[in-house]
Amino acid sequence: MSKSRRPVVAVPIGDPAGIGPEIVLRALRDTSVRNHMELYVIGEASVLRRHVNACGFDIQVNEQEIVVPGMLPVPLVNVPVLNTHHWQFGEISAATGMACYEYACTGIKLALEGRVSAVVAAPHTEASVNKAGLVFRGYPGLVAEKTGTPRERTFLMLMSPVYRVVNTTLHLSLREAINVLNKELILNALDATDEALKILGLNNSRIGVCGLNPHAGEGGLMGMEEIEFITEAVEGAQRIGINAEGPFPSDALFADRMYDAYLALYHDQGHIPVKVASPRLASAITIGTPVLFGSVAHGSGLDISGQGKASETALIQALKNLVMYSQK
Repeated sequence: MSKSRRPVVAVPIGDPAGIGPEIVLRALRDTSVRNHMELYVIGEASVLRRHVNACGFDIQVNEQEIVVPGMLPVPLVNVPVLNTHHWQFGEISAATGMACYEYACTGIKLALEGRVSAVVAAPHTEASVNKAGLVFRGYPGLVAEKTGTPRERTFLMLMSPVYRVVNTTLHLSLREAINVLNKELILNALDATDEALKILGLNNSRIGVCGLNPHAGEGGLMGMEEIEFITEAVEGAQRIGINAEGPFPSDALFADRMYDAYLALYHDQGHIPVKVASPRLASAITIGTPVLFGSVAHGSGLDISGQGKASETALIQALKNLVMYSQK
C-alpha cells in the first residue's frame, strides 16, 4: 500500500446487484475526494465492468486498477467471489450476498493489518447476505465480530450536517429492541458516544437521550422503562463524567437541536430525523471498535441498480466524514 501521508481508505463496493458499485465509480471521479485521500477499491473487476457498461461510464477497469480519464489509477483489490455465478441487477441472491460480505471482510482485514486507515463500504442488502447462510444484521455487527469486540459495546453513529445520532439497538424488530434494552447497554452506548465525540474534537459535548415511550413515559402513565432503567443509565453516565441528559420525549428532543449528539433507543427513532433533516447527506460510522468503518445511511437501491440513476453524494460525504474522524 502507499506510503503517502494522506489517509488511505478501503472502499468495498457493497452488493453487486445494488447501486454500490455505481456510486463507488462515480465517487472516483470527484476531485474533492481524490485530492484528500487515497482509495483502494475492494470488489471484482467483472462486477465493476458490468456497472460501467450499464451506466455508460468512460472508465476502464482491469484486475489491478480502475482508470478514470485525467486522474491517477485507483488500485483494485480484486476479491473473486462471483466468478461464474449468475446474478442480475436488482435481484436478491445468495451469491451477491456472499460477495458483499467478503468485500467488507477484506476491508476490515486490511484495516486490522494497518494497511488502510479506514473503511467506507457501499451499501449491503441484508436479505442477500442472510440468504447466503450468514447471520448478518448490518455492518456494525460484522465489524464487531471480525475485530473481537463485544457486540454490546459496538454501535452505529449516523452523522449529518444537522444531527449526530447513535443507535443503542439497530437492526432488530421493535419487540426485540425493547427486550434487549437495559441499563448496561444504554450506559455502554453513552460511553462509546462520548469517546467518539472526543475523537471528533468535541471534548465538552452534550448528549441528549431519547425516551422509549411517548412523552418519555409521562411519569409511568405510558410505560415504565424510563423509570426502571433509562434514567438510571443516564445518571450512571453522569457519575463517570459523561455529560448526558434525559430521557426526553424524542420528538421534542430532536426539534430543539440543542445537543452535540443524541442517543436513540431503536432504529427508526434515530434514522427518521437524520434522513428527514439531511436527505442523501447522512453517513454511518461504527463506533466502539478498533477499526474505523463507515458506510452510507441509505440502502442498496435494488430498484434503480444498473440504470445510471444513483447519486454518489452520500458516499462522498461518508468518505469525508471518516477521514475527518480518523485524523482527530
